[in-house]
Amino acid sequence: MQSTQTTQPMQPTQSTQTDVVTPSAHRRPDLLAYRAPFVISKLLMNKTVTTEREAEALFRELVRYLWLVDSDRSRAYPMFSLRVDEAWHQFALFTIEYADFCRRFFGRFLHHAPSNAPVTHACREATWDEFADAYSALYGEPPPELWSDASSVCGPRRVIRDREVSVRLSDGKAELVDGDAVLVRVDAWGEAALRFIARHGIFYVRELPGLDLDDRIALCRALVASRTLRVAP
Repeated sequence: MQSTQTTQPMQPTQSTQTDVVTPSAHRRPDLLAYRAPFVISKLLMNKTVTTEREAEALFRELVRYLWLVDSDRSRAYPMFSLRVDEAWHQFALFTIEYADFCRRFFGRFLHHAPSNAPVTHACREATWDEFADAYSALYGEPPPELWSDASSVCGPRRVIRDREVSVRLSDGKAELVDGDAVLVRVDAWGEAALRFIARHGIFYVRELPGLDLDDRIALCRALVASRTLRVAP
């Protein structure tokens, strides 16, 4: 299970403040119990999630991610989920609350950088398997399925296509292609759905023509997993 990387590997810098609290293991229970109802509301408002429970789960994984990367500074950990990353985006917009959270639990401000920001870390970037192993060692369980953005794809979910694609027919199959690279191949009856994807940059999964709902979901999950589509916030 590996989702799209959306931000640079996190490698926090040391704070220049003199009154910060040094992070330590005894702060972990308080950190994992931290709640941010204002972030939950924003995730519901912008339709990143459909339920409050789902929003709480995303925020929980964000907090776990931040603790993990602060606990192991020997590697730079990418953000592997766009949806967990969206929880981070929304939290950071509440600048006072986010800054207080960082100081309280980490003793410094944890910066969030987009994927095209200048690289400032010197550590080796962790792979998904290394992240999963570190997560399991720290929390006693593997990363939950929501770390795979493809798992969140459902009929009411919006997805976004950022790359230019086209459709061609070959040996009775319909193929979605990027240049010469075949992104997905389906039976000819799925041609209408692929042409819809090629024409629309953003759409709801349920809008795909010519397929039943299960096939629409399966197709979009495969395309999200291959990074041809991404889940919309």
